[in-house]
Amino acid sequence: MAGIHFQFEDFKQLLRLNIGIADRLDENRAESFTILYCDLNEIHDEKVTKALEKILRTSDTIANNKTDFFFVLPYTDKYGADIVKKLFDKFFDKSLNSFLISYPVDGENADELTQVLQNSVKHFCKNDLSYLDSLK
Repeated sequence: MAGIHFQFEDFKQLLRLNIGIADRLDENRAESFTILYCDLNEIHDEKVTKALEKILRTSDTIANNKTDFFFVLPYTDKYGADIVKKLFDKFFDKSLNSFLISYPVDGENADELTQVLQNSVKHFCKNDLSYLDSLK
């Protein structure tokens, strides 16, 4: 198993794709997908690669800006995404600096989702994700 890695510049497009799929397939508009943000600053690249291969499903997607990783987990609510986060914590043997947001609960479009993510990560994780503003 392993998620599919996308260029970071395509992160908002990736969100738009998942929103489109969710809207087409999920008439109830429940938590259709969750974004898990993880700061992997202190983790070596080789260990990150192994964790991604071991933990993520083939339907999960990844975009990262340096050591800031964004995992889009389709048909996963916050409870399920928290389980994924705990698997990462266990694999790395440390509690990661992370945050979860879900569509459509936390935002109705890619811009709203990235804004909520930015504000939440800044407040709770003390990390600046203002570079998300530069994405198309």
